[in-house]
Amino acid sequence: SNIIDAVRWLLGEREAKNMRSLKADDLIFSGTQHRSRMSVAQATIVFDNSSHFFPVDFAEVSIRRRIERDGTSLYYLNDAEVRLKDVIDFFAKARLGTKGFSIINQGDSALFVRALPRERRAMLEEILGLRQFQLKKHDAELKLKATNINMDKARALAEELLPHLKLLRRQTAKWEKHDALEKELRELEQAYFGSKILFLNEQETALEPKISGLNGSLAAEHAKLKQLQGELARVEKESGFDKGSKEHVSVRQRERQDLSARTAELQKELGKLEAQVEMLARGSQTSADARELVHLLEEVRQTLEDALMETDLKTVRALLNQLFEKIGEVLESGETEDNSTEQRLHFENAREKFVRELEAIDAKLISLQKIEEERAASIEGFHAVFKRAFEAVEKKKDEIAVLDGERNKFVFEKERVRIAREQLVHEALQAGRNLTEFSAAKPEAAVDAGLERRMLRLRAELADIGEVDQGLIKEAQETEERYRFLSTQLEDLERACRDLTVLIKDLDEKIHDDFTEAIRAINEQFHNYFRMMFGGGQAKLTLEKAIGLREQERGEEGQPVGEEAAQDADAEHAVDHGGIEISVAIPKKRITGLDMLSGGEKTLVSLAVLFALISVSPPPFLVLDEA
Repeated sequence: SNIIDAVRWLLGEREAKNMRSLKADDLIFSGTQHRSRMSVAQATIVFDNSSHFFPVDFAEVSIRRRIERDGTSLYYLNDAEVRLKDVIDFFAKARLGTKGFSIINQGDSALFVRALPRERRAMLEEILGLRQFQLKKHDAELKLKATNINMDKARALAEELLPHLKLLRRQTAKWEKHDALEKELRELEQAYFGSKILFLNEQETALEPKISGLNGSLAAEHAKLKQLQGELARVEKESGFDKGSKEHVSVRQRERQDLSARTAELQKELGKLEAQVEMLARGSQTSADARELVHLLEEVRQTLEDALMETDLKTVRALLNQLFEKIGEVLESGETEDNSTEQRLHFENAREKFVRELEAIDAKLISLQKIEEERAASIEGFHAVFKRAFEAVEKKKDEIAVLDGERNKFVFEKERVRIAREQLVHEALQAGRNLTEFSAAKPEAAVDAGLERRMLRLRAELADIGEVDQGLIKEAQETEERYRFLSTQLEDLERACRDLTVLIKDLDEKIHDDFTEAIRAINEQFHNYFRMMFGGGQAKLTLEKAIGLREQERGEEGQPVGEEAAQDADAEHAVDHGGIEISVAIPKKRITGLDMLSGGEKTLVSLAVLFALISVSPPPFLVLDEA
C-alpha cells in the first residue's frame, strides 16, 4: 500500500486523504525512540524509455518528488526541476493519472461502478489519452477567463479615457495644423533662401576673377602711363622751351610792340605833313591851276590812307617816296624865287627823317622776322615729337579710363550683391531663421513670386494660430499614446479571445469525436468480457446528455487565476460533455439499477470495464492492490 501511495503521489496526487493521511506533513517520517525524525520525504520512479513511449528524448526517464516540513514541494524530471503542471502534462500524454484505472487501491475494485457518471468519463478519458486535451482545454478556458477580465478592464479604461481624449484632440487640432504649416513653411524657406544664396554665391564667384583681372590690367596700364609721362617730360625738357626761352619770346614781343608804337608816331608825322601840304597849296603862287592842286591833294590823301592801312614797312616806304616825288613835281612847277629854297629844304629834311626812321624800322623788323622764322622751325620739330608723346599719353589715359569704367561696373555689381546679401540676412532674421542654415542648401526649383506669396500666407496663418501650449500638447500626446496602447491591447485581447474560443471549440470537437469513436470499441469489448464473467447477459456504457455548463471554477475573484489553478490536474472540467452511465442485464436476475448489484457483481462489472479499456488503449502499467 505504501508503494502504491508513492506511485500515486509521483503521478501528481495532491489530496492527502487519498494517501491515507490527513495532511502532507504526515508523509514525512516522524521518528521513533531509536531513530530521529526526518525533515524531508522523497520518492523516485524510473521508466525504461528505450522504445520512446514517453515524449522525451531519453532512454531512461526518472520522476522525483520531494516535500519538506515547511510545505515546499519540488518536482524533478531527470534531475531537472519542473512544475507540477509539467509532471501532470507529461503523464497525461502517456495515458497515466491519479483518477484513472491505472491504480486500484485495496477495497476499490468496484470503483468504476460506485463513481459518479462524470468521474467515470474522467477515468475513461485518462486511459484513452484524452486527458491531455482536457488539460489544454482547461488551460485555455482559464486564459480565456483571464483574457475576458483584462479585456473588460482595458475596454473600461479606454471608454473612460476617450471623452477626455476627444476634448484634447479638439484643442490640439489647430496646433497639429500648426506643425504641418510650419513644416511646409520651413521647406519653402529652405527653397527660397537656398536659391537666393546660391544665386548670390554664383554672382560673387563670377565677379571676383573679373575684378581681379581688371585690377591687374589697370596696374600694368598705370605703369605704362607713368613711363609715357616720363617720356613726355623728357621731350619737353630736351626741346629747350624752358623758362629762359619763354623770357626771350617776351622780349621780342615787347620790341615788336615798340615798333608798332613808332609806326603810329610816323603816321602822326604823315598827318602833319599832309596838313603842311594843304597849307602850301593854299598859300603858294604857282602856275598850276586849282584843278591840279585838288587832284594832287586827293592823291596825297589816298596815298597816306594806303600807307596807314599797310602793315608792311617796305610798302609804306615805297608809297611815301611816290608821294614825295609827286609833291616835289608840283612844287617845282609852281614855286617862286622867294620861298623855293626854304620849302625844298623843309621837305628834304622831312624826307631824310622819314627815310632814316623807316630804314631803322625795316632793319629791326628783318631781324625779328629772321629770329621768328628760326624759332618757328624749332617749334615745328618740337611739336611733332611732343605731339606723338602727348598723344601716346592721352591714348593710354583713355585706355585706362575704359578699363577703370569696366572695373567700376563690376565693383558696383559686387557691391549690389553685398547689399542684397545684407537684405537677405535681415529678411531671414525677421523670419526667425539664420542664413547660415541654408549655406549648404541645394534647391531644386528657382524662386518665383508664387513661392514668396505662399510663404507670406503661411506666416499669416501661423500668426493667427498663435503660440503652442507645450504642456497641453504633451498631455494630448501622452493621452493619445495611452489610448492607442489600450486599443492595441484590446485588439490583441479580442484576437486572443477569438483564438482561445476557436481552440476550445476544436478541443471539444476532438475530445467528443475521439471519445465517441472509442466508446463504441469499449462497449464491444465490455459486452464480451461481461458475458464471459456472468455467463451471458448484456452490458453497455452510454453517454449522459451534456449539460454544457460549468460545474465549478477554480480561482475565485481576488484569487490569481493561472498556474495554481492550472496545477490542479484534478479540477473539474469547465464544460461538461456528459457522464457515463452503465446498463447491465444479468442472466436470471432482474436488475433495475446498479445499487441492486452485490459487491462481487460490482467488482466483476468494474473489472470487465477495466479489461475492455486495456484491450482498446493499454496503459504503460497497472497497479492492482488485492483486486
